[in-house]
Amino acid sequence: MQQEVETLPDKVKSQANISARLERLPITRQVFWARNIIGAATFFDGYTIIAIAYAMPVLAKEWGLSGAQIGMILSAGYLGQLFGALIFGWLAERIGRMKVLTFTILLFVAMDVACLFAASAAMMIAFRFIQGIGTGGEVPVASAYINELIGSKKRGKFFLLYEVMFLLGLVGAGVIGYLLVPVYGWKAMFAVGLVPAALLIPLRFFLFESPRWLASKGRLEEADQIVNRLEDSAIKAGKVLQPPVEVPQIQRTPDAQGWKELFRGMYLKRSLVIWAMWFGSYMVANGLITWLPTLYRQHFNLPLETSLAYGFITSAAGVVAAVICALLIDKVGRRRWYVGALFLGSVPLALLTFTGATAPLQILALAGLAYALVQTVTFSLYLYSAELYPTRLRALGTGVGSAWLRLGSATGPLIVGLAVGGGGVHYVFGAFALVLVITGLMTSLFAIETKGRILEELSP
Repeated sequence: MQQEVETLPDKVKSQANISARLERLPITRQVFWARNIIGAATFFDGYTIIAIAYAMPVLAKEWGLSGAQIGMILSAGYLGQLFGALIFGWLAERIGRMKVLTFTILLFVAMDVACLFAASAAMMIAFRFIQGIGTGGEVPVASAYINELIGSKKRGKFFLLYEVMFLLGLVGAGVIGYLLVPVYGWKAMFAVGLVPAALLIPLRFFLFESPRWLASKGRLEEADQIVNRLEDSAIKAGKVLQPPVEVPQIQRTPDAQGWKELFRGMYLKRSLVIWAMWFGSYMVANGLITWLPTLYRQHFNLPLETSLAYGFITSAAGVVAAVICALLIDKVGRRRWYVGALFLGSVPLALLTFTGATAPLQILALAGLAYALVQTVTFSLYLYSAELYPTRLRALGTGVGSAWLRLGSATGPLIVGLAVGGGGVHYVFGAFALVLVITGLMTSLFAIETKGRILEELSP
């Protein structure tokens, strides 16, 4: 006998009811494709962010750039992402996830075109900064959206397999850089990333708004219609839906809203811990991955093809580690995984410091291992951040938290650039090792475990 979905007014419409019905749902066809479409956009976010690293070995020589100029170009995008994360995270709480996602994609695609016509370091810095505003806004809002569609038992694996698309974008940039940059020059990196990114824009109109966000804004009829469609899809696929179990919603006082709530009650400690994790892990990961191709080329005088190939190998190692993390994190737990990865990642970097980092293959092996370990933290922090905040704060809290990754990402390349100019690059690996140890200690002492817990239970 076909199962029937409860219809209004047989059930009570409320934010708790919408959340409970989403929690019991399997992964429906609509949710699966929503993740894939957002994942495709995230793939090109990753490509766009790292494309400059593979263009830089040629660009630096063509424009005669100094180490400081290279560092500024690499860091400009991350600084733009800081502003984008803050602005669009706030905006997504007010006008919705989908409107913000569409605009941010338009912005970073437009700046991809502009980068093709950059004629100086100053122009490239400006275009990369504005492009960063778009990418910085897209990623945290997308992560809040994906987290809000799925139940607690499958959330880690489902979300992190989406996040792997970002890492595949990094690897895709490495492949394109290796194949095309030596032949066609640095502009190939931006030309290739343009057309497929633009094709994603109309796909946004096939997606639906987050029911959890709609319910949090009192738009219960709209949320109910979307959840009804998801329930119908599950039943037609032969799934049996269990009765929804509601988590009571705590009434909040009028002043406990918006930015201020990030600094109150249980959310204060959560905010401080996640900010430290964002800053420390991304300073190390992006400081390594954005500079390594140029480091091999300029510091060790390796051939361009070899420099780009080494950079690709490092990115690929990060993807392998990330996939392993995605498959295991629901079993291991978030906190335990992060603590282990941060402490273990510091070991190869410390070895590079004590041995002097004098050989390219030594750096490839040890820095690549450290990057792979830290990458499992960086790529999964969007999952963890979204679990730490309620729906009314999820995009904002994730955006503010990811703003710290932009600061860390901007700081890392600048530190490496200054060290390379001073001839003491091995000291950078020591500094990065220390950052990972401090971040690991803070995580072990103050982070909470979120594995298998309902969003509304974790963050009332």
